[in-house]
Amino acid sequence: MTTSLANVKAHLSAIVGSVHDTHERVVITRNGEPAAVLIAPDDLAALEETVEILSNPELMASLAEARADIEAGTTVELTELRRR
Repeated sequence: MTTSLANVKAHLSAIVGSVHDTHERVVITRNGEPAAVLIAPDDLAALEETVEILSNPELMASLAEARADIEAGTTVELTELRRR
């Protein structure tokens, strides 16, 4: 959803309630240009966690290795792993 700053000022409580309930992001415009984005706290936390993961070279290397193992078929089913 995109809305003007004037509309946000007039309907802040309803817009915040909608963002909270639906997790839909609201782009707030000023003079017709995007100026800010309103998102639910849980969504912000998820985005921050994603950025942290993507910024960790060691973790990204582990993920790449895991993907390569999956593509190569060298993984083991969980049920098989539990039997070992």
